Amino acid sequence: MALPAQHGLSTHVLNTSSGLPAAGMLVRCQILKGETWSDLHSASTDSDGRVKNFLGSGSLHTGQYKFTFETGAWFAQQNIETFFPSVTIEFHVNNASRHHHVPLLLSPFGYSTYRGS
Repeated sequence: MALPAQHGLSTHVLNTSSGLPAAGMLVRCQILKGETWSDLHSASTDSDGRVKNFLGSGSLHTGQYKFTFETGAWFAQQNIETFFPSVTIEFHVNNASRHHHVPLLLSPFGYSTYRGS
């Protein structure tokens, strides 16, 4: 599935223990303003495990952002024990004219991430 043409922020969560998307997981997006984190948007992943645009009609700016994935609540809904109640990924946007995609590969006892496209 293609990412949106606009410049923004997106994520995709894949449950690597099942090989399936993590549908219905709450993800919060925040930006650092001075020394305070400010909420931008919260959304639940769609049936493909994606949140396609955290900015809505807003613009992406350079700066420090973070996604917080509510992994504990999501695994509890699946009746699966997990070690991580949440996963937070902080990242820096240097070029606001590019789309920034930050995937999460997740299992009950581990996770990894990378800069996607």
